[in-house]
Amino acid sequence: MSRALADSVTIFGQIERVTYTNPENGFTIARVRVRGRREPVTVVGRFMEPTPGEVMDMTGTWKIHPTYGEQFEVDSYSIRAPSTINGIKKYLGSGLVRGIGPVMAERIVDCFGKSSLDVIENNPDRLRQVEGIGEKRIEMIRQAWAEQKEIRNVMLFLQSHEVSAAYAVRIFRRYGQDAVEVVTENPYRLATDISGIGFLTADKIAGKLGFEKNHPLRIRAGVLYVLNQLADEGHVYYPYEFLIEKGIEILETGKDRVAEAIEDASSDRELVIEEIGSGIQGCESGRAVYLTRFYVCETGIAKHFARLCEAPKSVRAINTERALQWVEQQLDFSLADNQKAAVRCAAQNKVMVITGGPGTGKTTIIRAVLEIFKQLHVRTLLAAPTGRAAKKMTEATGHSAGTIHRLLSFNAQEGGFQKNQDNPLKCDMLIVDEASMIDTVLMYNLLKAVPPAATLVLVGDVHQLPSVGPGNVLNDVIASEAVPVVRLSEIFRQARQSRIIVNAHQINSGIIPELQAREEETDFYFIEQQEPEKVVDIIVELVSKRIPRRFFFDPVDDVQVLSPMHKGVCGTANLNRLLQERLNPGKTQISAGGSVFRLQDKVMQIRNNYEKQVFNGDIGRVAAVEDEFRQVKIGFDGREIDYSFTELDEVLPAYAVSVHKSQGSEFPVVVMPVLTQHYIMLQRNLLYTAVTRGRRLVVLVGTKKALAIAVKNDKPGRRYTHLASRIAATRKPLQ
Repeated sequence: MSRALADSVTIFGQIERVTYTNPENGFTIARVRVRGRREPVTVVGRFMEPTPGEVMDMTGTWKIHPTYGEQFEVDSYSIRAPSTINGIKKYLGSGLVRGIGPVMAERIVDCFGKSSLDVIENNPDRLRQVEGIGEKRIEMIRQAWAEQKEIRNVMLFLQSHEVSAAYAVRIFRRYGQDAVEVVTENPYRLATDISGIGFLTADKIAGKLGFEKNHPLRIRAGVLYVLNQLADEGHVYYPYEFLIEKGIEILETGKDRVAEAIEDASSDRELVIEEIGSGIQGCESGRAVYLTRFYVCETGIAKHFARLCEAPKSVRAINTERALQWVEQQLDFSLADNQKAAVRCAAQNKVMVITGGPGTGKTTIIRAVLEIFKQLHVRTLLAAPTGRAAKKMTEATGHSAGTIHRLLSFNAQEGGFQKNQDNPLKCDMLIVDEASMIDTVLMYNLLKAVPPAATLVLVGDVHQLPSVGPGNVLNDVIASEAVPVVRLSEIFRQARQSRIIVNAHQINSGIIPELQAREEETDFYFIEQQEPEKVVDIIVELVSKRIPRRFFFDPVDDVQVLSPMHKGVCGTANLNRLLQERLNPGKTQISAGGSVFRLQDKVMQIRNNYEKQVFNGDIGRVAAVEDEFRQVKIGFDGREIDYSFTELDEVLPAYAVSVHKSQGSEFPVVVMPVLTQHYIMLQRNLLYTAVTRGRRLVVLVGTKKALAIAVKNDKPGRRYTHLASRIAATRKPLQ
C-alpha cells in the first residue's frame, strides 16, 4: 500500500510519456515533467485520454509506493495547451487530432512554431503552407480539432463522475453540445441511449449528481436494466413476481416502488404485462413482463407462422415418388427413408423443420430439394444466421447462400431491414440453415419478409446451444407441434469414420465418449490434466507447435480455441493474451476497448454493426493500425473495414472464443479446456456444440470428471418464452 508523504498539493507539469492507460476507467500511469524537478516524475490517477505534450495543473498527494517508489496520486486536474515547441510537437503528434501524426506535427511546428495551435484553432487555411497538407486533410483536421475540443469539455465534466474516455466520446456524439445538460437532468438516459453504457454506470453518475436511491427515474431505469440483463441470459419475458424480487435485490428498495415502476413503464409502453395462465412454476399470478420489442416480436412470429401456413402454396404439386427416383439418379446416391420423408414434406407443406446432428444427412436433403425444385423453375433462396454458416452452406450445396441480415437488406440510414411484409423477398422457397441460432428478434424480421405463398424450410440441430439472443425459437417451433418435423438420427456410413461425429452423438445421448484411440491416429483426442495452469500451457503448446507440426494446420487460420468461460485461468481473456504473445508477438499495436490489438491479429466482432455490415461472431484479421488517422483496418472475408479507436470495444481478440460465440461456425481444428472450475457451464448442449464445431480435429484438455459432469448434465437453464403456446394457439396440432 502506498504511504502519503504530505497533505494535498497542486503541481504543474507536462506529460512526457503515457506508460499505461485503461480506456474503461481512465486509470493512467504517466511520466510528467514537473517544474522544479530535474527528472520526470510518475503520476497516477484517472485521466480522460491523456496525451503526451499536454500541460496540466494537478491536485493530489505525493506517496511512496512499496515497489515503484515516489508517485504523485492525482485527485483532480485541469488542462492547459502546451506552450513550448517540443510540447506542441508531442501534443499534435500523439494522435489526438485525426489527420496529424508525428511526421505532420513536426512539419506544422517547423512552419508555425509556437503559433501552431493558434493557426489550427483560428486560421486552419494557413495549413496549406505545410508540405503534404491539401484541402481534404485541412477539412479533416478542422473537424477533428473542433470535435476534440468539444469532447474535452464533456470529458472534463464527466471525469469527476468516473466515466471512461470511450464512453465520453459516445455521449458527445449522441447529444453533442447538449451532453452536459442531458446527463445532469437524467443520467439514466445513458443506459438506453448509449451503446455500452449500462444502468450501473449511469447509476454511479446519478449518485455523483445527487440522485437519491428511491428516485422514480432510478427505479424505472433499474427495472428496464434488469429486464435487459435477463434478455442477455436468453429470456423473452420474465415472471412478474420474480422480476419484483430481482428489482428489490438490485435496487435496494421496497416492493411497492418496484411494482409502481413496472406499472408506469407499462403505461408508457416500455413494457408489456400479459396474463399467460398458470404455467409459470412458482408464480401465483401467471403474469409475464416483456420489454415491448420482445412482446411485439414473439406475438409477431406466431402471427406470421399462421399467415404462412394458411396461404396457398406457389409451388405446383408434383409426383414426389417420381421426383425422388429422378433426384437419386441425378445425385448418384440413394436417399435413406427419413431423407425421402423430408423431401416429401418439403414438397407437400408450406412450413417444415429438419433437425439432426452431424453426419445425419441434412445437407443431402437440401441438395435433393434444390435439384427437384430447380427443375420446376422455383425461385429458391438459401440463408444462414452468420457469414461463416452461409459460406459453409454454399460450399456444401453448390448454391449461393447469404446471411439473413444481408438477405433482409439492412440499411442504417433507412432505419432497419428494408425487406418486410410490404417489400417481401422475391422467392417461392426459403431454406434457412443453422436455425437453432436464430433469436426471437431476427426470426420475427425474417418471417415478416417471407411471401405468403412461399415454402419455408428450417434446418438445424435442436440439441445445440440456443441462440445468443433471447428466445429458443427452433425448439419452440418444434414443441408447438403445429408444423411437420423430420428428425434425423442415423449416422451415415461415411460419417461413422469420424470419431468427432460418433463422439458428438454419444455426448448427445448422455454417453461419455471413448477417450482412447483405437488407431494410432484419430480426429478426436482427450489429454488428461488436473491443474488449470498446466492445461493452459498444454493448449498454448498444442496450438503453436504440436498440432501444426503433426497435422500441418495453420495455428491462426485453422485452429480455434474454445472455452466455456470468459474469466479465469482457462477463460477466453487469459487464453487470448497468452496465444497472442506466442502466435503474434509483433510490436505494431494499440490498446483500445480494454484489449491489445496487433497487426495481423485474429479478431472477432462481438455485436451486430449494421452500418459496417459486420455481425456478431464474424472473424477477421487486423490489416492496418493507423495512429495518424486514429483507426484500425480489419479484413473480413475480403473486405477491409475501418474502425476508429473508440469503436474497438466492438471487437475482441479471437485466438480463443466462447463456445456461444462459435455457433454457426466450423473450424478445421477445435481445442477446448474441460475443467470442473467451469462447473456452472458444464452442460451437455455446450460440450456437444463445441465438439461439433471441429471439422477435422478436436482436442479436449482437462479432467474426465469434468467431461462426465457435462455429458450427464442435460438440464440447461430455463429460458422464459411463450412462443410454443402462441404458435400452437394459431394452428391445429398435427395428427
